[in-house]
Amino acid sequence: MKLRCVLVLLGLLQLVGCAVNPATGRSDFVMMSEAQELELGRRYNQQILKQYPRYPDEQLQAYVQQVGERVARHSHRSQLNYQFTVVDSPDINAFAVPGGYIYIHRGLLAYLNSEAELAAVLGHEVGHVTARHSVQQQSQSSAWNILGQAVAIGTGIGAAGDLANVLGGAFVRGYGRDMELEADGLGAQYLARSGYDPQAMIEVVKVLKAQEDFARDQAAQRGQSSPPSGYHGVFDTHPDNDRRLRQVLGPARALATGQQEVNRETFLKRLDGLPFGDSAATGVRRGQRFYHGELGITLGFPDGWSLINRADALIGHSVDQQAFIAMTLEGNPRGLSARQLLRQRVGGQPLAAERELRQAGLSGYSAIIPGSAPRRVAALLHGERAYLFVAAVRGSASLESQDARFLEVIGSFRPITAAERRLAEPLRLDIVTVKQGQTMAELARRSKLPGDAEASLRLLNNFYPVGEPRPGDRVKVVH
Repeated sequence: MKLRCVLVLLGLLQLVGCAVNPATGRSDFVMMSEAQELELGRRYNQQILKQYPRYPDEQLQAYVQQVGERVARHSHRSQLNYQFTVVDSPDINAFAVPGGYIYIHRGLLAYLNSEAELAAVLGHEVGHVTARHSVQQQSQSSAWNILGQAVAIGTGIGAAGDLANVLGGAFVRGYGRDMELEADGLGAQYLARSGYDPQAMIEVVKVLKAQEDFARDQAAQRGQSSPPSGYHGVFDTHPDNDRRLRQVLGPARALATGQQEVNRETFLKRLDGLPFGDSAATGVRRGQRFYHGELGITLGFPDGWSLINRADALIGHSVDQQAFIAMTLEGNPRGLSARQLLRQRVGGQPLAAERELRQAGLSGYSAIIPGSAPRRVAALLHGERAYLFVAAVRGSASLESQDARFLEVIGSFRPITAAERRLAEPLRLDIVTVKQGQTMAELARRSKLPGDAEASLRLLNNFYPVGEPRPGDRVKVVH
């Protein structure tokens, strides 16, 4: 009887979960109507825009929306109201959520080389939407959860449900090579139908493959292992030689119109002056220090620590990722003291090792929240704003082993000086014309790029690892 119950539940899942995919014509397993998909997308969009700030250049936003709409009009779900957003992040990434909400990071824009390549990235993400890849993932994940519950009910063993959830999470983690290839093929078709050169899809994959090669080479120079693959990291071979990639892009060539636009110069003009790396609005990381001109603050982190600059928090962590400290910002409309504010934020939790902070003319308060997972907390007041710190360790390390470093970070917080204002200004792209005899090495010497400037500049201009521009070429430099 218990086994029959499980089989009935699985049968019901199959009956209600099959729908014809609008892009591929396949019968896919989904547990969500289009109306539910659109509502889910609206909710996700609200959450995403809180985490990823919108890049404050409405002309660039309008340009990206225009290019995206041109591609989406020729998609299998052209009736959707697509929204294309540039997020103010230096990451090399783009993504889509259900319902036609598509995001491209400012950092990825810097590495593209034409309007056709921008259209290829947006077309790829439109392909994920039209093929309902995220909906399929959501449905498969829900199905595994229901299966786990069914097994638990049918057997009376709750652990079976946990096992099913683990298996389900592994099954749907990431889009995977097949879905990425499918999105490439669909995106290339949309490119061709909208008058762009579908070859741009392969050019984008080359750009992203070069990112992986660069990251691997830089890691090897530092004696570190290769970092994980980033956005679109699904190609083991060079894109030109990837058989499956060329197979899925093949049908797009037959759809190409006589136009096949690339629009390199138009695109490069849009990039001129674009912040490279951090922006002034989000604050700028320079070495181990962080500067924010608008907020008028700076602070530092221990040597070797990494800094993650998010919209909702600035996070520093040790090399082994066992020690973390996060700083958040909030208003203080009631004019509470640092001690009152800190006690309010920790609620009724007890505090130990409490101390007043006096640094650079600022008042603050710090303490430890004791317990099995103790945390160092602090509040610093600067004008009408309050800066809250939370620090902790994980694994077998003790708070005491890292507390001196946590206090060092908190103690480094101070107002920015007039001389440091320029350090809060971001690096920016500058589009220049190559002169006779100019090389990438010479252009790199004039650049403000940190580290291996020549390799970084080659990567930025699609010359990595070797290659030279010709006289008259328009290239990107960083000043």
